[in-house]
Amino acid sequence: MIQETFKQATQKQIGFNKRQRTALTIVLGCTILLSVFFIGFFLDEKIITTILSERNASPSLDHLFGTDWLGRDMFIRTLKGLYMSIAVGVIGAVGSTIIAVFLGVSSAMLGKWADKWITWLIDLFLSVPHLVTLILIAFMLGGGFHGIAIGIAVTHWPSLARVIRAETMQIRSSPYVQMSKNFGKTKGWIMVHHVLPAIVPQIVIGFILLFPHAILHEAAITFLGFGISPHEPAIGIILSESMKYLSSGMWWLAFFPGLCLLFIVRIFDRIGVGLRMLIEPNQSRD
Repeated sequence: MIQETFKQATQKQIGFNKRQRTALTIVLGCTILLSVFFIGFFLDEKIITTILSERNASPSLDHLFGTDWLGRDMFIRTLKGLYMSIAVGVIGAVGSTIIAVFLGVSSAMLGKWADKWITWLIDLFLSVPHLVTLILIAFMLGGGFHGIAIGIAVTHWPSLARVIRAETMQIRSSPYVQMSKNFGKTKGWIMVHHVLPAIVPQIVIGFILLFPHAILHEAAITFLGFGISPHEPAIGIILSESMKYLSSGMWWLAFFPGLCLLFIVRIFDRIGVGLRMLIEPNQSRD
């Protein structure tokens, strides 16, 4: 009996410590992301000047990420590119989340016909790779910042919509919702007062986890030439331009921007996983 009690107390303590570490990781990750975003936002593009006397310089204390073939500081260009990637991710993830919530809740609450057509639409978008659809939409909209942001918003909602639909159906069959129906409450009232508050955790987690896909896809199609304008210091543009100079030994042009992009994506992923662990206590002790 004493051993079982000690074991349970130890497990509770370990779970609590893990939750603390997870919360600290989330705070640290958010701090890093906000710092990168605001530094990139307040950086003046005039700082990225052409200095031909310092072109092709390798990484040093004066230029942490080196300089490119025009003498531009790669550290400043990378920060500006990360800001643009985060901005595109925010707009795309917000748009996708709004579409997913609207369609997921509507599919579960508006009857069989709405569920049939919305499920068909979800399956249709899931059957086509995101990158292909994103390229087509961005090309149709003329590319650029707004084109890629809209393209991400239109193409990244199906998985989250399916999750929200399943959660809404489970809530719809709960006793308190059935009781509200018996009292004559409308579907709109039930959605606002019962469904939406209950699926807020899924919405927040889904919103965070959309960021990595949005950022990587933005960089991918920009790298291929269908995204942000070549005149902007986007990470995809930087990586695309650096391909011409890798054979000359200028490895830093692609290495540092690519590493920073993966670092930002990994932070978003860890924040999403951490939030899921905090919201679902059973998983936090696994």
